Amino acid sequence: MKQFIIINGPNLNLLGKREPEIYGNQTFEDYFKTLQLKFSDVKLEYFQSNIEGELIDKLQEVGFNYDGIILNAAAYTHTSVGIGDAIKAIDTPVIEVHISNTFSREEFRHQSYISPNAKGVILGFGLQSYELAIESFIR
Repeated sequence: MKQFIIINGPNLNLLGKREPEIYGNQTFEDYFKTLQLKFSDVKLEYFQSNIEGELIDKLQEVGFNYDGIILNAAAYTHTSVGIGDAIKAIDTPVIEVHISNTFSREEFRHQSYISPNAKGVILGFGLQSYELAIESFIR
């Protein structure tokens, strides 16, 4: 059975409450249950942290034995050379995901330290961006 993990960065624990006009009204935990049902033929895990070092630790922990990582590093996408370097150092392919279209937002969100080391980037499709990332690994 293929094994994938979704890793979410800072403030994504507030989905459903935070800026619903951008991020919607659903919590990630509720959406994750939907993903697990839809993709019941794979092992799907979820990790979230507001702390950059914990995200790096998780990437290093799973980065040599999982089939794929779906990473929404949130604001760290635009600031963390460390997360970008961690992705470069691991073997497991990473899909960078964003709920919003980062290019339609503030200019600082147009820069990604993750994209150069990611297998691909999916953004702007709301929570469905995660589903598209999983499908890219299994299709």
